[in-house]
Amino acid sequence: MSCLFCRIIKGEIPAFKIYETSKVYAFLDINPLAEGHTLLIPKVHGAKMHEIPDDYLAEILPAARKIALALGATQDDAFQYNVLQNNGTLAHQVVQHVHFHVIPKPNEAEGLGIGWPGMPTDFDALKKTHAALLKKMEGKL
Repeated sequence: MSCLFCRIIKGEIPAFKIYETSKVYAFLDINPLAEGHTLLIPKVHGAKMHEIPDDYLAEILPAARKIALALGATQDDAFQYNVLQNNGTLAHQVVQHVHFHVIPKPNEAEGLGIGWPGMPTDFDALKKTHAALLKKMEGKL
């Protein structure tokens, strides 16, 4: 398989491993946005999050929390960070294997920079979207 992250999991490509379980693997990003920028991947291949089994996804956020704590997160809010996950090239996914970024935000210049072009509120459209999603969610929860 030519997937970069699958090859890292198999040990075919070296990585700076931070954390590992039977279902997840975490390692330092080699092009970090800030010191400690870590990638967290499921040990099953899937290009997008909806392709990953629930039992693998269930370990991702607890692992991200452990990484954030190791990077310096405390109760005092001094350490700030982003947890980011992209699905598809238009959504800025570069490697087509599900991965989560834990990115420290030590100051304005380092870490993740985001533009958030929100759309104006249209309550009629929101009501329609809400009803449609509720109908699609029936039986999925």
